[in-house]
Amino acid sequence: MRRMNCRQSRLELVAGLGIAAVMLVLPGAAARAQSASSETTLAVTTGGAAGQAHAAVTVTDQSGAPASGVVVIEEGNRQLASMFLNNSGQATANIDLPAGAHSLRAVYEGSATLRSSASRVQPATTTTTGTTPDFQISITALQPSTLAAGAAGTATVTLTPVNNAALTAPMFVTLSCSNLPNEALCSFTPAELEIATNTPASCASGSPAAACPPTSSMVLQTQAPGTAVKLVVPAQPGRLPSRMDWAFLLPGVLGLGGLAWGTRRRRWLSRVLVLAALGVVTVMGTTACNPQWYYYNHGQPTNPPTPPGNYTVTVTAQASNGIVAIQHSTTLAMTVQ
Repeated sequence: MRRMNCRQSRLELVAGLGIAAVMLVLPGAAARAQSASSETTLAVTTGGAAGQAHAAVTVTDQSGAPASGVVVIEEGNRQLASMFLNNSGQATANIDLPAGAHSLRAVYEGSATLRSSASRVQPATTTTTGTTPDFQISITALQPSTLAAGAAGTATVTLTPVNNAALTAPMFVTLSCSNLPNEALCSFTPAELEIATNTPASCASGSPAAACPPTSSMVLQTQAPGTAVKLVVPAQPGRLPSRMDWAFLLPGVLGLGGLAWGTRRRRWLSRVLVLAALGVVTVMGTTACNPQWYYYNHGQPTNPPTPPGNYTVTVTAQASNGIVAIQHSTTLAMTVQ
């Protein structure tokens, strides 16, 4: 008995040491996997559409393999656009910029196995000149960036005025979004922003809203799967026909009688009545009767959830400076689980 206990103790000691070694090795391996560095490069070209720069981003790991995740285009402390990398670790965006010199940077947000990284600052100078009133749109990252079906995320849209001192009347800018996933919607509070001649183009941290560029709170709402509720209608055996029943039955009986009488008198009249009866039955079957029957027997149809996946939502700001229509857009990355 003692030998068995001693042997068992040795086995337990060896097993314990093995488990301890595994516990020490695994966290180190996981830490090494999560601490792998990434490299982000940015190329910016201008000269196409007026006031627009084309940004091309590439993100790779230490071995040169393409990365996955979200990359952001920034100017200073403002986020101009965010998008998902494709299977080649690349992403492109057209950035609307006001006239003048700009400095853009691409920031990779990282993943489960790669650390975040930023590119070198790249200059971008737009060729549009003049004093025409304009604005620039920027947006913060979606919080949270990953949404479950039925959850909502928020972001802040900011309009930076350009040459607004030349305005002869306030400029009202309307916000909208597109490229949303199915069963999702967006809203803005407020949905329309105002740029006046004295609207500031920047503000210090902690300044009141009146001393800063106008902003709007954007909400992206996804839809959770619905549940159909079947209605149970109790049977009523032996119920006598009501007045409503007679309102439907009596015209039908009279119509059949007229049909029989008309058949003896004129054959063409019977054919017309048959066609009319078929038309009435068809209309009733395709309008009120069929949906009502389905509703009472199957309940309300279920609401499909927002499909999971990665989406790049386009946020657009439209306005008029009194001379020409103005439209600027940006993109926002969102993930639905």
